[in-house]
Amino acid sequence: MRARRSCLAVPGSNPRFLEKAQGLAADEVFLDLEDSVAPGAKKDARANIVAALRDGDWAGKTVVVRVNDLTTEWTYRDVIEVVEGAGDRLDCVMLPKVEDASHVTWLDTLLGQIERATGLPDGRIGIEAQIESARGLVAVDEIAGASPRLETLVFGPADFMASIGMRTLVVGQQPPGYDEGDAYHYILMRILMAARAHDLQAIDGPYLQIRDADGFRQVARRAAALGFDGKWVLHPSQVEAANAVFSPSQEDYDHAELILDAYEYYTTVEKRGAVMLGDEMIDEASRKMALVVSAKGRAAGLPRTTSFTPPAS
Repeated sequence: MRARRSCLAVPGSNPRFLEKAQGLAADEVFLDLEDSVAPGAKKDARANIVAALRDGDWAGKTVVVRVNDLTTEWTYRDVIEVVEGAGDRLDCVMLPKVEDASHVTWLDTLLGQIERATGLPDGRIGIEAQIESARGLVAVDEIAGASPRLETLVFGPADFMASIGMRTLVVGQQPPGYDEGDAYHYILMRILMAARAHDLQAIDGPYLQIRDADGFRQVARRAAALGFDGKWVLHPSQVEAANAVFSPSQEDYDHAELILDAYEYYTTVEKRGAVMLGDEMIDEASRKMALVVSAKGRAAGLPRTTSFTPPAS
């Protein structure tokens, strides 16, 4: 899976931001045609994005374009113009406000037609689906299984909060009067369960108070603790924090790799399924848990600082 610890939103209507984003350390950059672009600027934003994709240096990043949602008149032109113009430079198309599996199926079909017409490999371009409403959450299992192109489910908190009538204007923080627990726990877990059931990644949405670094870290840690793979960032100052929060510690990464090596040795050489690694018993369940941490560490580019030494015979 692609690294998506930090997913940076960049307005397609701002060429300066499009250029600056290329030099930032975000794992994913999504070039936006939706909420951050005014209706009258949509057409020019498409051209800006195609030019940035063709002429820019996006090496080392997952490159995504967020198109407008299917209730608008812009969506089909967004997809056609961007993919025809720069599909070979594009990893995924993000579809916002997905409320039904048919939305993803529509995008899958259109992408396939464009790929065949332009000579791109069939299935090359992936899909990210944003869950931003009560209807979308209720249908999230069907959405998650709607297309083999689907790579990621993304939580869109602002529109979601409005759709359920949550009484707050601060995106990401607990609503006033909610003094115990987490008002977002069910929503996040519901998205996460659907994603994992279909081998997809799960990404938490943005934290709009961009100058509140502590608040950003707090909500990012909540999502990371549940098992989310990353979070949207709206400002360069949030990139480093997101990368750190969604990466395992060096100690945890090294320990996971030791578990994998030890389990491989004991099950293949000594033919034992449950053994001790120091003071810890490890078995098949340990291996599965270690695989998760190991994969996240490798995606984050962590170096390995320890190695497993088989016991002397």
